[in-house]
Amino acid sequence: MTGDGPLVVCVPGMGEIAASYRYTVPALREAGFRVAVMDLRGHGESDATFSAYDDVAAGTDILALIAHLGGPAVVIGNSMAAGAAVWAAAEESDAVSGLCLLGPFVRNAPTNPFAAATFRLLMLRPWARAAWLAYLPQLSPGSRPADFAEHRAAIRDAMRRPGAAAAFARTTRTDHSLAEKRIPEVSAPALVIMGTADPDFSDPSGEAAWIGEHLRARVVLVEGAGHYPQAEYPEQVGPALVAFCREVAGA
Repeated sequence: MTGDGPLVVCVPGMGEIAASYRYTVPALREAGFRVAVMDLRGHGESDATFSAYDDVAAGTDILALIAHLGGPAVVIGNSMAAGAAVWAAAEESDAVSGLCLLGPFVRNAPTNPFAAATFRLLMLRPWARAAWLAYLPQLSPGSRPADFAEHRAAIRDAMRRPGAAAAFARTTRTDHSLAEKRIPEVSAPALVIMGTADPDFSDPSGEAAWIGEHLRARVVLVEGAGHYPQAEYPEQVGPALVAFCREVAGA
């Protein structure tokens, strides 16, 4: 954790590590926030011996971290972690003062059935780690960070830890309907940031609009960005996150 002020909890997506927010954390700290980054179960430095790795498990961990650090908190969730953040906001509304959802999976979004089946096959053991590392560049089809190669190497090293590849493979089977059904219970203000070239969605702009409507959220589209807009276009995403956090939490 770093900084002083209102709490912001950043949660990376599936197959990612805390450094996914390497550009976000300094911007929030300098804006007057206390920032913590939480790895998903079995990812990064997290233990890989849990019995569950889905949205509910991650959402439960988010709430536990907020309680430990002293909330409430704005929760920034990327990809799968967005679904976990939605679940957490519905489960304990007093703990979550705002939601920032990046490239968010908050439901089982419409996808090409063949592509989805192929992805599930590739994400099985024993080739899940190699397949994921090969797939990562496709998730940033536009502007990749200058340190992309180093970041991917750090992900590779994290996935080499005992049990990590198996935990990752289990995480890929997450059913986001558990998050979707909690959406009507969310009262926290929300910001949706979606890259217009996010390959994880057949219609990124349409998915962002759907989420915005159902969460009554503000929607920001980042032209040309893929699945990790906070790392691909930090000069656009960072100020948007800071402004939203100031609006809902002060600082």
